[in-house]
Amino acid sequence: MKAIYLLAYELLNIYYYIVIVNVIISWLVAFNVLNTQNRFVYSILELSYKLTEPALNRIRRFLPNLGSLDIAPVILLVLIWFLQTCMKLYLVPIIFN
Repeated sequence: MKAIYLLAYELLNIYYYIVIVNVIISWLVAFNVLNTQNRFVYSILELSYKLTEPALNRIRRFLPNLGSLDIAPVILLVLIWFLQTCMKLYLVPIIFN
């Protein structure tokens, strides 16, 4: 049971960093720092997009249209943090005692 908890916690942690990388890469592409014609840049962008867009699209359905401002990644990061905190507070005493 401990291994499952640690695996789930680390997967959430990895996903947290994937969302941050996706945001940074999208900013760099938007400001023409990275060229999407480069195959490596495009593959990294596509991978991060495919990993994060299903969760971000579900969040975007409930958000009002804010124009070009997208706060869905911030909400996703807060949700991941909330899940990790709940796991620490409620599952750790059950599993590790």
